[in-house]
Amino acid sequence: MKPIKTLLAFTPAALALGMASFGWAGMALAGDHGAMSHHGTMHVTKSPTCGCCGAWVALARQEGYDIEVTDTADVTIVKLEADIPGNMWACHTATVQGYVVEGHVPFEALAKLLEERPDITGIAVPGMPGGSPGMGNDPTARYDVIAFGGDAGDGEVFYQAGL
Repeated sequence: MKPIKTLLAFTPAALALGMASFGWAGMALAGDHGAMSHHGTMHVTKSPTCGCCGAWVALARQEGYDIEVTDTADVTIVKLEADIPGNMWACHTATVQGYVVEGHVPFEALAKLLEERPDITGIAVPGMPGGSPGMGNDPTARYDVIAFGGDAGDGEVFYQAGL
């Protein structure tokens, strides 16, 4: 009987210590995750019927972006207002932290943009390359992410996917 009394005497203290330890660990992890995943709010304008755009948005959310979506039948006006060169147009347009992100840009390129903060208007993946995020998500797919506006030269490659 004595071992049970001893066990019962220490159980509340052990339980409290364990909960406090897990609580602190949980708070530390929650803080780290929040700092890691906070990229600011990204606004995406897309067609309501475009499945690949919806897939890109879902992947952006998985990457930790807070997303606001505007569905519109005419995405042209957004591209014109954002000064995206016509040869860079793709199916959806996003803005985040003052940059324009056109099309199926891989999230590694987006992270590079937000980390380096170059003096450009934005980056684009022209067209809809197979394997890009939302278009099959193949990490070996090769295509270029092009910078435009500001200090970007005409057709300057900002990032090469699949290399």
